[in-house]
Amino acid sequence: MHAHDRPRTLYQKVWDDHVVSTYQDGTQLIYVDRHLVQEVSSPQAFVGLDAAGRDLHRPEAHMAVADHAVPTTERTATLREGLAASQVARLSTNAARHHIPYVPMTDRRHGIVHVIGPELGFTLPGAVLVCGDSHTCTHGAFGAVAFGIGASECECVFATQVLRQSRQKSMRIRLEGVCPEGVQVKDVILAVIARIGVGGGVGHAMEFAGSAVRAMTMEQRMTLCNMAVEAGSRIGLVAPDETTFAYLKGRPLAPTDTEWDAAVANWRELASDSDAVFDQEFEIDVSSLSPFITWGTTPEESAPISGRVPDPAAIDDPRVRRRVERSLRYMALEPNTPLSGIAIDRVFIGSCTNGRIEDLRSAAAVVAGRKVHPRVQAMVVPGSASVRLQAEAEGLDRIFSEAGFDWRHSGCSMCVGMNDDRLLEGERCASTSNRNFEGRQGRGGRTHLMSPAMAAAAAVSGHLADVRDLWPEGTK
Repeated sequence: MHAHDRPRTLYQKVWDDHVVSTYQDGTQLIYVDRHLVQEVSSPQAFVGLDAAGRDLHRPEAHMAVADHAVPTTERTATLREGLAASQVARLSTNAARHHIPYVPMTDRRHGIVHVIGPELGFTLPGAVLVCGDSHTCTHGAFGAVAFGIGASECECVFATQVLRQSRQKSMRIRLEGVCPEGVQVKDVILAVIARIGVGGGVGHAMEFAGSAVRAMTMEQRMTLCNMAVEAGSRIGLVAPDETTFAYLKGRPLAPTDTEWDAAVANWRELASDSDAVFDQEFEIDVSSLSPFITWGTTPEESAPISGRVPDPAAIDDPRVRRRVERSLRYMALEPNTPLSGIAIDRVFIGSCTNGRIEDLRSAAAVVAGRKVHPRVQAMVVPGSASVRLQAEAEGLDRIFSEAGFDWRHSGCSMCVGMNDDRLLEGERCASTSNRNFEGRQGRGGRTHLMSPAMAAAAAVSGHLADVRDLWPEGTK
């Protein structure tokens, strides 16, 4: 039997299509179709490229945009001073010198790399896509093999368009059923991570499948795949289908005319064979889920909003007990405290996890007609300029502003705390982002991860709250 005649997973099919050569140690040289470049991970790569006197192998296969360090309070042609200004200026200069397509901050296409890649049709099914950012797994929602890389690997892609990598094992997460009212995809992925752990996906490409996934929009699938890395997997995947094709058709960089028809015919083959063997499989019935929030300092340390802060004394495993004790010390939480009712100081709605138009709509549905609690500072940061413009066309900005939210420009913002959007020491934040480790949103800041609807509920309540108590009738 030819190697490709055997039953294969979606990951194996895309990977096999990109293998250039195989080495004696089992690693493989794979071709990279797309490379997203941002201001934080690229400077060293450009320095190495220039020092070696190399040009880019395929400039058109790259796209550059500054997202991590950009300010979200205003948009000017140039930043005036500081580290962010130098990072953005350096990216712009490097992109121009090497003829890389560059999206400036003032462009309506601007945004977080993992939001604008799909928006522009730069992200396509069956591609291998990389970026110097761990949440590159987001693009796997389109049936692409997408993963984060380091600075030296960025340089290698610039110069050669190939990377030496180890093939991953395969894992399938089956999500079946229909989410109850008030339960969003962020709750689903937090429940998955709580089930398999932050290391559960290490060494595996994680495919999401099942009736619940097939029913999801592309934006929901992107949220799902975005947090695969929080379960230890570099790669999250969803098989492309009619939902995928409808989303991509007509995007600026997507194929057109007869090329589109040929592409779709090819993409239809990108599904795991019915008899493909996965190294690990899990199944979750989403119809039994409640809204989830994190209480600790990893996405695994989460629970339904109806739950309580865990009691370390009730944990038998000493290593787990010590870890929980440390998390509770940092988060300043007492064992057995009900999660609903914990007072908050800040709310952040945005990020490459939950900064898309559907996320803003769901938050606005909760906020409409209500006011942000007087104690709380709340902000909404659209994931891209086009999301911001669409939200404004729909009147969502007015809903947020009238409630007391700060309506911002696109960028990574408080997810990563590399600009002025950060927590002060001791502040507690309800956040729609993807990471809650110590100091992630600012030194000494305390982060609770949740869905946009749950973050909106916290904003108007002044504390962690169950959105189902506030959810407008007939909204999902």
